[in-house]
Amino acid sequence: MNKEILRLAVPSIITNITVPLLGMVDVAVVGHIGNASYIAAIALGTMVFNLIYWNFGFLRMGTSGLTAQAFGAGDRQEYLRVLVRGLAIALIAALMLIALQRPIGYLCRRWIHSSEETLALTLTYFHIRIWAAPATLALYVLKGWFIGMQNAKTPMWIAIILNIVNIVCSLVFVFVLRAGIAGVAWGTVIAQYSGLVLAILLWFAQYGEMHHDIHIRESLKLKEMVRFFQVNADIFLRTLCLIAVFTFIPYISAEMGDEVLAANTLLMQLFTLLSYIMDGFAYAGESLVGRFTGAGDGVSLRLCVRRLLQWGAGLAAVFTVLYATCGRGLLGILTNDKAVVDKAMEYIIWTVLVPFTGFAAFIYDGIYIGATASKAMRNVMFVATGAFFIAYYALRHSLGNDGLWIAFLIFLTLRGLLMFAGERRLTRI
Repeated sequence: MNKEILRLAVPSIITNITVPLLGMVDVAVVGHIGNASYIAAIALGTMVFNLIYWNFGFLRMGTSGLTAQAFGAGDRQEYLRVLVRGLAIALIAALMLIALQRPIGYLCRRWIHSSEETLALTLTYFHIRIWAAPATLALYVLKGWFIGMQNAKTPMWIAIILNIVNIVCSLVFVFVLRAGIAGVAWGTVIAQYSGLVLAILLWFAQYGEMHHDIHIRESLKLKEMVRFFQVNADIFLRTLCLIAVFTFIPYISAEMGDEVLAANTLLMQLFTLLSYIMDGFAYAGESLVGRFTGAGDGVSLRLCVRRLLQWGAGLAAVFTVLYATCGRGLLGILTNDKAVVDKAMEYIIWTVLVPFTGFAAFIYDGIYIGATASKAMRNVMFVATGAFFIAYYALRHSLGNDGLWIAFLIFLTLRGLLMFAGERRLTRI
């Protein structure tokens, strides 16, 4: 079981680590072609797309759990139907985003408070990169489908090649063709479609003999779509809660002053590092739990859940020691501003506590997605998000930024505890 978990988790961790490279490459390129407005525009443009695409995370998660269950049950027709449904929804959603790009751009103009030069560059980047939406959302579905099929290596190679193409294209467009920020955006668009083409080619190389069993009309029947929409709607609402919490933290930090905002931003980067690793094991959970659930193998399912939690606890111990002993050094890698590092160190204790309070939430997310227990996961997120905001507003006057971090730890802990309480219902096969 441990070998199965690692076989799926390690490639997923590598895939997760490559995700932020797209934004980092864009920032690095524009950092050598213009003033601060270029860097600010890339940061704002990336933030806009993160907010947009984060809402469509259900395309990957819903596809992963349903596919894994069909794979475990040996139902080829069903896991192919899940793929068709996911791609159909991704295409419709992408076309809607492209059609609505001007209203979205208008909202960005009203929402983003920056110089006219930065705003103009941001909108140039946005109106070009939005054309990658069909490829981006289709890749969400294909990634989820591959994971559901117990195949984590294919998404890893797609992510690696996609990033290489992005680097090459951005360098050529900017430094050879002198296309400026538009060149960076076109580099990302080409990289996304290159990734999609590669994903399709790899699908045919590995699963091509199944294409005769794909029946689009049957897959898109209203009755067949109901469960898919139910699962995805629950995951969508759960994601909105996550966005609310993770958007609120920098928003409220800004009200406490630039130093607190900078300190919390650095500390949240340490949380992000933890999430890349834990999510790899969560993806393994999606794949294996779905497979064992679909196969009706309760013994393997319960063993899988125990092993996943053991891996999560072990990694939490490693990260706790790392943050407790090397916190200042890690923050020093992120910035050379001693004042900001000193400010962040005032709150480092909360980051040290994050791994043990949060590991169960990460692991159980994968377990619940694999079991397609999306309604229960949604309800847990509703309760935890409500507790976060209640705790913050109860503590903000007396504890300030410490109160914000305590509220965040309550949010993580409550998610893990509530999902632990519902675990028995999922593993009773």
